[in-house]
Parts: sequence; C-alpha cells; structure tokens
Amino acid sequence: MPEGTGGTPPRTLAEALRTQSDDSLAALLRARPDLLTPVPSDLSQLATRAGTRASVVRALERLDRFTLQTAEALAVAPEPAPYDTLRALLTGDEGDARIEAALPGAVRTLRDRALIWGGDDRLRLVRTARELLAPSPTHPSPTGLGPTVAEATTGMSPGRLQEILAAARLPSTHDPVSAVASLTALFTDRTRMAALLDTAPMEALSVLDRLVWGPPYGEVTSSPTPPVQWLRDRGLLLPATTRTVVLPREAALHLRAGRAHRTPEPVAPDVAPRTSDTAGGSAGGLAGGSAGGLAGGPLSGSASAGNRSHVVDSTAAGQAYTALATIEELAKDWNEGGPNVLRAGGLSVRDLKRTAAALDVSESVAAFWVELAYTAGLLATDGEPDERYAPTPAYDDWQELSSPERWARLATAWLTATRTAGLVGSQDSKGRTLAVLGPDLDRGPAPEVRRRILELLATLPEGTAPDPESLLARLRWERPLRGASSAGRSDDLRSRLAAWTLNEAEMLGVTGRGAISSHGRALLTRTPGTSPVSPDGRGPRAAAEAGLGGPRTGDGGISGISPRTGGDTGMGLGLRTADGTVRTGAGLTGGVHTGAGLTATGLTGAELTAAGRRAAAVLAPLLPEPLDHVLLQADLTAVAPGPLLRPLAELLSIAADVESKGGATVYRFTPGSVRRALDAGQSASDLHDFLRAHSRTPVPQPLAYLIDDVARKHGHLRVGSASAYVRCDDEAVLDEILADKRSQGLRLRRLAPTVLSAHADPTTLLDGLRTMGFAPAAESAEGDVMITRAHAHRTPPRSAPAPVPDGPPVPDATLLGAAVRAIKAGDLAATVVRKPVQVPEPSAPLSAAAVAAAAASAAAGNGELPRTTSAETLATVQAAAMTGSAVWIGYVNADGAASQRVIAPVRVEGGYVTAYDHTADEVRTYPLHRITGVAELADDPA
Repeated sequence: MPEGTGGTPPRTLAEALRTQSDDSLAALLRARPDLLTPVPSDLSQLATRAGTRASVVRALERLDRFTLQTAEALAVAPEPAPYDTLRALLTGDEGDARIEAALPGAVRTLRDRALIWGGDDRLRLVRTARELLAPSPTHPSPTGLGPTVAEATTGMSPGRLQEILAAARLPSTHDPVSAVASLTALFTDRTRMAALLDTAPMEALSVLDRLVWGPPYGEVTSSPTPPVQWLRDRGLLLPATTRTVVLPREAALHLRAGRAHRTPEPVAPDVAPRTSDTAGGSAGGLAGGSAGGLAGGPLSGSASAGNRSHVVDSTAAGQAYTALATIEELAKDWNEGGPNVLRAGGLSVRDLKRTAAALDVSESVAAFWVELAYTAGLLATDGEPDERYAPTPAYDDWQELSSPERWARLATAWLTATRTAGLVGSQDSKGRTLAVLGPDLDRGPAPEVRRRILELLATLPEGTAPDPESLLARLRWERPLRGASSAGRSDDLRSRLAAWTLNEAEMLGVTGRGAISSHGRALLTRTPGTSPVSPDGRGPRAAAEAGLGGPRTGDGGISGISPRTGGDTGMGLGLRTADGTVRTGAGLTGGVHTGAGLTATGLTGAELTAAGRRAAAVLAPLLPEPLDHVLLQADLTAVAPGPLLRPLAELLSIAADVESKGGATVYRFTPGSVRRALDAGQSASDLHDFLRAHSRTPVPQPLAYLIDDVARKHGHLRVGSASAYVRCDDEAVLDEILADKRSQGLRLRRLAPTVLSAHADPTTLLDGLRTMGFAPAAESAEGDVMITRAHAHRTPPRSAPAPVPDGPPVPDATLLGAAVRAIKAGDLAATVVRKPVQVPEPSAPLSAAAVAAAAASAAAGNGELPRTTSAETLATVQAAAMTGSAVWIGYVNADGAASQRVIAPVRVEGGYVTAYDHTADEVRTYPLHRITGVAELADDPA
C-alpha cells in the first residue's frame, strides 16, 4: 500500500504522487501528456492539474471498456472503497474468474494515470472523475444505478422517514440520520431484503424489473397504482421530484445480485476472420460506397495460407501501381494550373466533378486522391492573385524516385495524416458543406484509428481478411467513450474512420482483398524484425498493459523508449518550467514539443522513414518492371502490356489518346492526337522512327498513312497575331475558309490573295480553323513555326500540411526524464523542512523593517517566498558556503517569475553566489539582488 509522509497512508493525490518512482511519474506524463504543458513546478501542481475537468475527461476517453467500467463501479461505491468491495461490484454474488483476473490490471492502469489513488484498502477516485461518472438526475450513470438512500432522502421530512420504517417493519427512531442508516442496512442485507421482496405483489416486482438496469427513474401520477404505492411505502421507490420516483442504489444492487454493470467486458473481443459466405466484394463492406472498383471477393477458404498471402500481395501491389498512376494522372490534369481556390478555401463541387471525370472515378474516390496528393505535399496553392491549385516542386522530385519509393511516400503520408477525405460532402456544425482541400477536414483521431486498424489486421493469419463487425466491436471496446453519444451505432466518428480506413487502404494498396499485405505489415514495424503486435495476438496496446513489452499505441505510449534516470544530466539542452526559469541538462527549451519528431501515430520521423523504406523494399519485387515497347495494331491502336518507361509513356500520351485502362493500356491514334504531337515539335519522320523503335510489331500501314497525311496538311496554314492573321500560299484554301459559314464568328477579311486577317486572338483562330477540319500551325513574329508544349505550372516550394494532433503530442524520453527531475526538484524546494523563524517581541531591540522581514520569513512555511534583508541574505549564504550546508531561497528571474530553490552555496563574491542548485541538479550562479530571502533547512538534503 502506498504510504504518505511519515509512513502514513496518503491523504491527497499529491501525497500519493510523492511516493511514486521516477519511472511511474514518467509513465503518467506519457499517458497524459496534457499534464506537461507547461511543466508543473512541483507535485502539488501536477496533482491539481491531473484533477481538472478537461484533463480527466481526456484521460477517461483513452480508457478501454473494462477499465472504464472499473472506474464507473468505483464511482458508485462508498468512498474510500476497499478492493474487495470494488471486486464485488464487478463480479456480483456469483463471482467471475475472468473479471477477477483482469481487475488488478484495470486498477493498476487507473492508478498509473492518477485517476485513483490510495492503497487497496482505501481506493479513492479523483473527485472530478467521480463527479463525471457518478449518477445524478441530469447525468445518468452508465451503470444505470440511481442515488443512494441517503442522497435520495435528502430533505425528506422525519415523519415520512418514520412511515417508511414502519411499513418496512423496522424499529422507529426520531433521528433522521439513524433512520436512513436503518433503511440502508435493510437494503444491503441480502437475507432481510429477500424476505421483504417475498411479500411484494407480482406487479410491484415487474415495476422493479423495468427499473433495475436503468434508467432508475420513473414517472408517477398523483394517484399511483397499488403496486407502485406498495414500493413507495417501503422506500423501494423514493421521490426524486413531485412526479418522479427513483430506485435507490442499494435496492438496485440487491436486485442485480450485487453487480454494477449488466454486462462487464473484462476481455477484449477477438477480431474474427471474414467468412466467404458473409464477405462482400469491397474492402470490408463497412462504407456505403465502393472502394473505387477494387478487386473484391474474399479468398477461398480452401486455398492454402501461402497461396492466400501471395494473392493478397499481388492484388495489393497491383492497386499500389494504380495509385501511382492515378496521382500522376491527377498532376498531369492540373499541370498547367488546376482549379481555382474557393474564397473559403478548397475545391468547388464543379471542379471536383470535372476531376473525377478526368480520373474516371467517382467523386468520393477523386476526393481521396486529391487529399492524398495534398497531404504528401505534391499539390498546393500557387499563391497568385488568381489563386489556383497546381503541382509543387516536390512533385518533380517525387517523380524521380522509384515506384516503390513513391508508393512508400504516399503510404506514410496517408498513415500520419489527420485530413479525412471521407468527410467531403458532409456538413459541419454550422450547416456548411465540407469541400475537398477545405480547412475543416482535420480529425485528430484519424492517424490513431488508421494505425490501430492495420495492427488489428496484422493479428490475423497472413492472407486473412477480418469480419467488419468484429473489427468495429474491438475498436469500441478499446475506446468506448469516443462515440459515447452514439454508443453501439456504426455512424460515430471512430466507426466511420474505420470504414474509410479499410476502403482507403485497399485503394492505396496497403491491403488486398481486405487482408493486410506484406508491405502493409512492413509499414507497422518500428525496427527490423519487430512485430507490430504481441505474440499472443492481443495487439500492442493490450500487450503493453499486460506487461509483455510490446509497443504501446493509442494510449500515449511509445515503443523502445524508457524514461531517463536522474543521472542523465549531460544533454546540454534547456527546460523552461512553470516559474519561467531555464535549466540546462533538461531536454527542452520552452513549451512541450515532439522532441525526436514523434508523429501522430507515436513514431518518430526517423522510425516512420525507416518503416517506409522497409515497405518499399518488400513491395519492389511485387511491382512489374516498366516496359520499353508497345504492340501496334492495324486498327490504329497501341497496346501497352504493362507499365511503360516514363519517356515512352509521356510521348505516347501526346501522340495518342488513352482508350481503356486495366492490366493493359490501349492507346488510339487519331488525327487530333497526331497533330498534337506535331504541335509539340515532333516531325513525321520523328514519329515513324519512334514507333519503329518501340513497337514489337511492324508499324501498320494505316498508321503510317495517318501520320503522313496529317503532317502534309500541318502548317499549311499559318496563324499569327495582327490581332490575328492567316496566310497560305494556296489561294483556293483561303477561298474555302471564307466560303465556310463556320468562319463567320472569326470575322475574317482578305488583306491579300494569300493573307486573311481576323478580329479573334490567335488561340481562338487556331481552335476555330481546327474545328473546320484544317490543320493550321502558329507562327512567331519572325514567321517561324511555334512549337506548342504544355506549360508545366508549379507552385513555389511548399511544405506538406502538418497533421493536427488529437491533443498534446506524446513527449519523448528526453523530455520525460527532464520533466520528472524538474517536478521532483521543485517539489523538494516546496516541501523541504525549514528551521522556524521566531518573530521577536515588540520590545526587542530590532527595527520595524527587521521585524517585518522576520515575520515574512516565518510565513514562508505556508508556501510563500522567504523575505530577508540584503544583509541577512548575504550573511546567511556566506555562512552556508563556509559550512557546506544547504539553504532555501526565493528567487526572481529577469522575466519577473518567482520560484523557490534549494541551493548549497560554494562561493560568494562580487554580488553573486555560486551554488549547487538541487532544483536544477547543476551548479549555477545567482545575483544576490534577485534573491528575495533565505532560510536555513532543518535537514540538509545534500
């Protein structure tokens, strides 16, 4: 049992924290990082902060269902409650071996997170947690229990209490307190309570059955029915309001056989494999829409495990390649400047529909690809007055990477992103529609849910897809309060995030046919050879709480990191505490930060990059090698039997139009596509040479004729800027243009036999003549043919959007070690025993200033800064330097922040004192004029 000062049980949470080791305090700060902002000055401040409503709510939200049920049971138990009482509330009269086995771990978790304190014989729930979890008329308890007899009878007249005692055949008393105690004793006595209920009418028992599991409140009329009146007469129903009665907690517990919860859940539900007869054709069947036309059906149950794994990896690799091609196609579509940015930010619905049509996907899938490219830093706004979206310079660097490396960058960006594409099209709290790339798509829990989903998938055998309902049930067990407003429903945020995660993982190629792939597993490992789940398949979170040493996720834990001990003081960094003092050797400057770069998933940036490299290495053998050839066919098509080398693919996309995609891509040559290649600077001979060099089949004669025919007409007409003009050596061609009715909108006029002028600009004139069936070429002011190439519009260098974390970032080991030392040292300064200072009598030969200073120093025992005169301060520190003793000082730094410190002076000279600071655990120099006062210690801490 924890003991407070002097070997007595702790009386407050602060005293309980003082008994904790450095490792325990570090674990508390890791699990509840909001307590670290800013670093508390001492343990009393840490305890106060741990009891604030916002912090307690956040801590309760991160409990699993059974740990939360344990806290709820403690909230309805008498305070303080022995461990046996808590166990009885959870197991009931019949007992439950599973609950008894899981309860010590739940109590340990609550104690480690400072939600309960005290020994096993006196367990106390933090006051704020009790207020949140205890039942009240306005806030029913999840247990379904009502108020106690003492609470329900508050304000009841003594006469009414005596009537209840008489009806229950209890001895009368004229003391209301003893009357309530007598009634409570009756309801908690199993034998006497059973005898009382044996005399109850059947209808009265039916009323109790409806109230026993909650809600415990019921409405009554001014003339209640006989069964209800029988219950009211005996106190089994007590008045809550003039028209409402409530079932007392003690009576309900008797009817429940002592159990606080109807269905305790001490063990996390298993994630079941998906069966072939219930699995759908999408990536898990959780979301309403499909996963973008992905490979669907489940794997055959008769297939071997190795074959299933191979099929999953092949399917996921194919989808990974499709993901890369889709991102490239999106960037190509926005290459010359994408859609305009809305005034409120984001993409308009019209532009989203146009982008979806260009990608040949649904709007929801297009929203995912756009958000993924934006999250990876490949798309951004250009910052121009007419702001548009465009690829970033990082996109060009991304294209230079190998296919596995490009995929790894997309996958790691998706895994850590808080932006949630699934919200597009829904409405916010003000009724505004959320737009793609808009400002309100960040959801803090998204990275945690994504990683947790993949970890749960990794607990299944290789090649096995999960049953969606069992997966959701496991998520709800791990975080029951995150969807408290819609508990048990599939439309709360975490359930929707899970559905979106399964579909997005399938589209991205992290999973295949609903099962996690080999390269998807590699994304989860923190170090080579480390499994993201425990050997018993319970997942990293359960493994960590069970002491298995696995990585902790979702509860603020980080893997492979242990808090620094007090001996690690040579970091050369700084930590700013709540008093404003900067201390070296602490591991932080200013407020809390992510230290080693912890991402939203709990991984450092280096760990995430290493995981991406491992995933790319696993994926590389699964992706097809790019090809350097196509198959030309007589119907003016070219078949690419696989991915093409980038130069080949780029030129082919200019000279031909994509007709269909799939395992093979079909390109079709048309007069327009050939003219497009000629406009880009290719000649007819260049196209012939290109096709002969890259075709495994002879160039078909129709294709050769098409190229020669378009090239013969190309450039026959020349268009320049006059506003615009047309010139041609063949007067008959110009006569044909003027005679065509379609040329009327161009407002052409003959200036010479071979020259026409137009009011339209050159671009409009070129498009108009091409619509009429001609093949004009633009020329420069010098009369040279202008080669038109696509203008690649790029934004200025942009960084990828930073994730919006769900609460404060998880502190790293350096920060935890420094913070624990700072808190304990500050607590030492605040609680160290000091020699009492006697205030002299008025008749003593001292000045009024000296008397006031002595009185102020005496008041320092109440937590105030010591106050002494300059002469007394100098004399005391000089004496301490000579004797080598420690003293307690008050200090005000340059920013005006006051603090208390325990120092051992070494040297006093030149208006400065050099001393070993027990608070900072290092030697420091203090100006004497900033020391408010000094007092000797009763016991030297050195």
